[in-house]
Amino acid sequence: MNFPERFSNLPAYAFPRLRTLLDHHTPGGDVVHMTIGEPKHAFPQWVTDVIVENAAGFNKYPPNEGTDQLRGEISAWIQRRYGVVVDKETQVMALNGTREGLYNAAMALCPEQKAGLKPAVLIPNPFYQVYMLAALSVAAEPVFVSATQASGHLPDYASLPEEVLNRTAIAYICSPANPQGAVADRAYWTQLIQLAERYDFKIFADECYSEIYRDTAPLGALTVAQELGADPERVVLFNSLSKRSNLPGLRSGLIASGPQNMARIKQLRTYSGAPLPLPLQAAAARVWSDEAHVVKNRALYVEKYEIADRVFSGLPGYMAPEAGFFLWLPVADGEAAALTLWQQTGVRVLPGAYLAQDADGQNPGKGFIRVALVAPKDQTEAALTKLRSCLY
Repeated sequence: MNFPERFSNLPAYAFPRLRTLLDHHTPGGDVVHMTIGEPKHAFPQWVTDVIVENAAGFNKYPPNEGTDQLRGEISAWIQRRYGVVVDKETQVMALNGTREGLYNAAMALCPEQKAGLKPAVLIPNPFYQVYMLAALSVAAEPVFVSATQASGHLPDYASLPEEVLNRTAIAYICSPANPQGAVADRAYWTQLIQLAERYDFKIFADECYSEIYRDTAPLGALTVAQELGADPERVVLFNSLSKRSNLPGLRSGLIASGPQNMARIKQLRTYSGAPLPLPLQAAAARVWSDEAHVVKNRALYVEKYEIADRVFSGLPGYMAPEAGFFLWLPVADGEAAALTLWQQTGVRVLPGAYLAQDADGQNPGKGFIRVALVAPKDQTEAALTKLRSCLY
């Protein structure tokens, strides 16, 4: 039998790799999961009520692009959050989670050639794995750009050679960064947007962690693009309710960009989309319109930032995250550290190398572990205390 070759060399996904590493060993204590970024805080109680009130909608096919109400609330949220007016009819679409959008936007927008050559897709390294799969699916070259301490844990795309930049079609950027928690400031966004204008590529701004931060809300790509007077098609924004509102199972995401980009994305979704059921769209509209629960949620993460800062005080190389809910902790070897921690304490973390690819002979995640601060506060403090005692 014949099978496609384009995905034959994909590395094993991070979590199956982790199970292979850990699961045939006995945990050294009560198991605490700190691997996956799955929020555990309570979502608003009224979400269930809204779904029940609109349950008759399960008897209807939902609109691919999102209901008028949902798109309206998303547009209103973008204006409140980023100070940018987007037209709900032509510049916004609801997603079935942002992973779908991050993949399908590349399918809709990446050209077959750029400057007469195979297009390049720029990817921060470490990275959210769907970025790589999207690049491979459109027959582009994924170009992994290490995001290390030297670059502020964000990729320095401006350092790439002209040969690469001339054929770049898309640049993915995650701010706040997963896993490092670094935030793109005005200078970073300005440089990247000007680079994209110069070399005519699109920026896919994955801002799914934007509502979890310490003191100051992270600056968004759309805000800076508007300030610079950039082409409205230059930036494609992605966000969701998963982290903001502790609703990963609701699968409510958004994509927003210029009308030309969105027309192509919507056309593709007409053929291949998987829209949210109407009762879930009704709930999502209500959630996007409410900020009170977001403020309470953020306060819980700030408490856990403070716990982490206290537990790891004085640890060489410890980087307090600016935003998001991951710790990116330095170790000699991420796999060895994760295995030792599991065998001795039962705390389960993710080796950093599983989130990255080799670039120039090195994996920038090898010397790190990713720790998700999603467990309840007391459990988080106990697990982090065990982690420090075990590994440092």
